[in-house]
Amino acid sequence: MTRVLREVRRFVSATPVCAGPGVVGVSGGADSVALLRALAASRTGPLTVTHVNHGLRGVESDGDAAFVRDFAASLNLACVTKAIDVASLGGNLESTARRVRYEFFAEVARDAGATWIATGHTADDQAETVLHRIVRGTGIQGLRGIARVREWAVGSGQWTEKTEDSSTTYGSGFSSLPTSHCPLPTLTRPLLAVMRADVLDHLASIGQVFREDSSNADPRFTRNRIRHELLPLLRTFNPDVVSALAKLAELANDAHEIVTERAAEVLAKAERPRVGGTVVLDVAALGPSRAVVRAVMRLVWDREGWPQEQMDADAWDRACELGDRSVRAWDFPGRVTMRHTGRVVQIGPRS
Repeated sequence: MTRVLREVRRFVSATPVCAGPGVVGVSGGADSVALLRALAASRTGPLTVTHVNHGLRGVESDGDAAFVRDFAASLNLACVTKAIDVASLGGNLESTARRVRYEFFAEVARDAGATWIATGHTADDQAETVLHRIVRGTGIQGLRGIARVREWAVGSGQWTEKTEDSSTTYGSGFSSLPTSHCPLPTLTRPLLAVMRADVLDHLASIGQVFREDSSNADPRFTRNRIRHELLPLLRTFNPDVVSALAKLAELANDAHEIVTERAAEVLAKAERPRVGGTVVLDVAALGPSRAVVRAVMRLVWDREGWPQEQMDADAWDRACELGDRSVRAWDFPGRVTMRHTGRVVQIGPRS
């Protein structure tokens, strides 16, 4: 039994939600193809294959979609595909592609009554993600990397993925369903402990073909430069650098959980009766720990559903400057304002 199949079966047996219907995102590349083959050979609930044609590589993209449909049919699995002209939507190309892809996963999960969604992220993806965040500038929360299992949150007619750097809010998928009746699929990455080399060995051992995405070699994308330039260089210092970065993510996650638990306790003590849509916090009750205050602010932003896509490190630093009474008010992305009023700070949407 290959490591891929062994790890996927272990994951499925340890993750009860996988006994229900699932949706598998398949690009046609090696990782997602190996994931689908392994899941199809494991004891899961009914599987639905989904694929988004981003329309970025013309005939090659169309070929990927056709490959995925044929692949799903060969496994006797339902397949739902969608073509989206991502380039026409504007914004950062990678972020936009990711957003529309996960929106579509949610739509398919809703229609299939799926309890979980699986993507083919590997340990190499984890290492690349951690490095990407280090390069951009991140804290403990970002160092956690990709979560192996993640829940979705639904509310206010939208659904939200609690990502490592921020919360990304989408406008479709579950938005047409009442929250109380909305199935909340768990986002899973069964291959996250598996190296990309193991994936290729697995596919070779079973004679399974896959598609090569030419854009993965495009140096215009930072992640590709990390994959093809930075990681190979780091391997000259430590051949097992992927495992080292994965361990760093694991330790960062442990630290993050401890700080978050403490922040929840502090928030409960510091919060005062709110004024309409405004959150009121007693500054003295928040305590001196900047790490805890930062985590408190993230909890508040998460709970209130305020946008975090543009909340960079500088913005979170400003949110922690509660003792600086020389500044009466701070404005944040998403029209959120924080201001001193006596011994408290008030945080809420700008009128």
